Amino acid sequence: MELSGRHAVVCGSTQGIGLASAKLLASRGARITLIARNEDKLQTALSELENHSGEKHDYLVADFSQPTHLKEVMSAFVAAGNKPHVLINNSGGPKGGPIKDAEEDEFIAAFNQHLICNHILVKALYPGMIENGLGRIINVISTSVKQPLNGLGVSNTIRGAVANWSKTLANELGQFNITVNNVLPGATNTGRLKSIAEVKAGKTNQSIDEVFEGMAEQSPMQRIAEPEEVAEAIAFLASDRASYINGINVPVDGGRTKSL
Repeated sequence: MELSGRHAVVCGSTQGIGLASAKLLASRGARITLIARNEDKLQTALSELENHSGEKHDYLVADFSQPTHLKEVMSAFVAAGNKPHVLINNSGGPKGGPIKDAEEDEFIAAFNQHLICNHILVKALYPGMIENGLGRIINVISTSVKQPLNGLGVSNTIRGAVANWSKTLANELGQFNITVNNVLPGATNTGRLKSIAEVKAGKTNQSIDEVFEGMAEQSPMQRIAEPEEVAEAIAFLASDRASYINGINVPVDGGRTKSL
């Protein structure tokens, strides 16, 4: 599982699953480039990364609600000679709500934030992966790819699009020793889940703790995952141990998803 000599770009890396993944990859020897929109939080996250062999971790400031700016940031990053081996696409999900009540611009904003920004990142980085002779693209999506989740209409729709985009990429890039896989977190102890719980609590007259308890009961494990547990799956897919795993969805949900 050693990642010495590897360079990984980790998106949404100032909190939750993104930060946990960046820390774990760094602890296994990878050089990390963090991407998020808040520079103060990026500096804090950067200070928390382990450094075993003189790796020079760094960060990029980019807001995924502005794809054009992200494209400019990545163009400059590549022009500076960066050729990462690993890309972890990770971004906070759209707000919840029934799909029948969703506005058209909610779909467009989510599509840009997730699929378009993921695509910008891949287009910028896959040529370098080909030169390296190795690449790992890992998309953090959702178990809604396998089983749509109630009250997350826009998210269900966009996550499905990202999964199909990813599978198509896996088919095209495998010949270059670049794998493309998806990690599908279930209920995970992140700020995103807390926001969902707060909305549900307000609608059902429950406490947030009661909402969390209900979420935990949906899993055979009877608990909510920690970000570090999802990060372990991501780190495995980024390693040489996963060299022949390509084009799959890996749920990390304690068995909550009912389908195979």
